[in-house]
Amino acid sequence: MSGESSERRVVDTLARYLALCDVPVRAEGELGDLFTEDAVWEGGGGEYAEKFGRTEGREAIVGMLSAYLPPTPHFRTNVHLLLPGTVDVKGGTAQGSWPMQQLSHYESGFSEIMVAKLDVTFRIGPDHPRISAFRTERLFSAPLAGER
Repeated sequence: MSGESSERRVVDTLARYLALCDVPVRAEGELGDLFTEDAVWEGGGGEYAEKFGRTEGREAIVGMLSAYLPPTPHFRTNVHLLLPGTVDVKGGTAQGSWPMQQLSHYESGFSEIMVAKLDVTFRIGPDHPRISAFRTERLFSAPLAGER
């Protein structure tokens, strides 16, 4: 498989992950298939390291993410926008870095815009790349005006 098609598949996997974390859209059962069994998901930087810490293993990651997704009342609406980044494919692995914008309206009524840096490592398998390490670090956030 060419490097270009591997890069495209990596970006597609990350975009699918972010889409599954959007609310109200969610496809049950798919989230776990995007991670390796031994994956690590962690918050970076002072704020996200404290808020998210480090979660190890596919099942634990899906459990942690599910605490933010329906039917748990956390977000009313939430959308992730993946911005152009970089991908480096070497053999059966890929490393990428992307800025990501998130617009969230919480059950509490608070709304915010946030930008984070995502550093993600993938293992490229025959069916699709899987996330083996995911790190997110908040770079910017600001409140949004409420609903009208």
